[in-house]
Amino acid sequence: METSALFQRLCLVEIRRLLMVIGVAIIVIILFQCFALPYGKGWSVSSADEGSVVMVISNPILSNSSKSSIRVFHIMTNGSDSSDLGEEAGDEDEIENTDADYELSSSKIEQNDVLLKLGEMLGKSTDNTSSQEKSIETGSKQLKQVGETEILEATTSSTFGGIQSNDGTVPSVLFGISKKNGENRDRDSITSDSFFPTKVISLDHMETQTKNDELLQTISVTLNNNSTRDSISTLKRWEHSTSISQMNSLLLHSLVYSHSMKPRRLSVRDRELLSAKLEIENAPCVDNPPGLYASAFRNISMFKRSYELMERMLKVYVYKEGEKPIFHQSKMRGIYASEGWFMKLIEGNKKFVVRDPRKAHLFYLPFSPHMLRMALFDHNSHNQKELAEFLKNYVDLVAKKYSFWNRTGGTDHFLVGCHDWASQMTRHHMRNCIRVLCNSNVAKGFKIGKDTTLPVTYIRSAENPLKELGGKSPSERPILAFFAGNMHGYLRPILLEYWENKEPDMKILGPMSRDIAGKRRYREYMKRSKYCICARGYEVHTPRVVESIFYECVPVIISDNYVPPLFEVLNWEAFSVFIQEKDIPNLRNILLSIPQEKYVAMQLGVKKVQQHFLWHKKPVKYDLFHMILHSVWHSRVFQMESK
Repeated sequence: METSALFQRLCLVEIRRLLMVIGVAIIVIILFQCFALPYGKGWSVSSADEGSVVMVISNPILSNSSKSSIRVFHIMTNGSDSSDLGEEAGDEDEIENTDADYELSSSKIEQNDVLLKLGEMLGKSTDNTSSQEKSIETGSKQLKQVGETEILEATTSSTFGGIQSNDGTVPSVLFGISKKNGENRDRDSITSDSFFPTKVISLDHMETQTKNDELLQTISVTLNNNSTRDSISTLKRWEHSTSISQMNSLLLHSLVYSHSMKPRRLSVRDRELLSAKLEIENAPCVDNPPGLYASAFRNISMFKRSYELMERMLKVYVYKEGEKPIFHQSKMRGIYASEGWFMKLIEGNKKFVVRDPRKAHLFYLPFSPHMLRMALFDHNSHNQKELAEFLKNYVDLVAKKYSFWNRTGGTDHFLVGCHDWASQMTRHHMRNCIRVLCNSNVAKGFKIGKDTTLPVTYIRSAENPLKELGGKSPSERPILAFFAGNMHGYLRPILLEYWENKEPDMKILGPMSRDIAGKRRYREYMKRSKYCICARGYEVHTPRVVESIFYECVPVIISDNYVPPLFEVLNWEAFSVFIQEKDIPNLRNILLSIPQEKYVAMQLGVKKVQQHFLWHKKPVKYDLFHMILHSVWHSRVFQMESK
């Protein structure tokens, strides 16, 4: 018994000693964190994903701020696959201060877009690793070997979009987020001076990195993460981009498989649409019809027959319900002018519009998303729910007063909106409608084959919308590529980082001066450039697409998931270039690889399709008003199915 008691006492003594040692160690660690590390930061090393080591640096003293710094040391990858509004120089003041408002509305989405999209873009350079890469434990041992490697430090909220995203993955690249002290920035504003080169070493491929791979790993983006208001944990996961060829497949699929709500009984108008569909599908073959450029169309014979039937048959009813300024009124100038021009021209049209709704094939909901935002938006809450609820009440009013909405569930109704929020505020209660939207993001609810894209036409003179039309001939365009504009969104700063002042034939610029001379210089650059860069801003759309066509410059569209205007009928690849965002480092090589003959053909195509993107105070055949109306007609006709 004495031996047993002695043993117990010895164990208790050892336990006390052990606890004392642990306590001393904890005190030493705390003191080390407070004094040895800069700004009282602590650290720990953990594995965030196979092939990566993540060092999380936290500040225990400032825990209430929900801030942490995260350093991602990319040691190796597992070979997994990774998949605006701009305005002419000097015209920013004509947007009526709408930018700051609509930018804030999607701040949660936009921050995650920055983080995960950059991860997706940059990840391409390091994803091609062999199947024989070492485990994370081996990578941890090799961590000391990158002691001199410069690391991007990200200061963000404790739930980090790239490390603790919805799918629990970590982008296989380095990227950083930081905020300059005391600097008041717009949401997601990115400036070229926020980029700095950071050498990232891939241990298994150090000797085989190409120049572009190294460039792709030099980007650091500065943005305001608004973490005090928006939790990073609520940000959605970035979607994989959809290529132009995939969009073509989606369009073909939509034409074959209609998902329109079928009425219980086919009306006279339904039978007329079915008859038109049959005629279009069996259109007589034509090669070069007068007034049209066959090479720019997917099927010139079907388009010609469809347009003829639209002119002969189509009747539209415009609802009278709704008070100004939200209904029956819109702006004719500025960045959202498209919705205003269409509204004014359709309401004043006597050829297509009927007073008796029973004679109508289509029903127009005459509201302006831009005016709705201006009239009802609460600038303090930045919440779009009230706007969507307002439209729901309007739909309920129409459905109660008329039988047409309930008969088809709204599939024969259409709306036209160019404001960024139009897509979001109509995606629920008006989801069955044919939505004509500028913000045609196929990854955010835009349905190819049902919805159609509204071109962003930046109208500066309502009296003379065709002022300054045209450009130089191909032989008089010495500039290879041109871009100028504000640093809206995440993409444009990347474009400038790679190409600003890099090559004499690449005029890639930031904002130009706002005076008359600056505007003239902007137009001259477009008229003298072979290719005009149409880089997305905060959203996928940009007025530079139509501007390029206006000045007869071949558009180079750099905007993943953007469905171009009149996509149902035009073959965009015949007169424009599509470049994925991840390929910005190869921009010049891609453009130089296009043969001169191909460029001349594309430039001719731009000149020929120009007529389809022009507004006229009195509409003319094949102009933008008629082409938008035809897109709606086309969508409705090909939704029809016989019983």
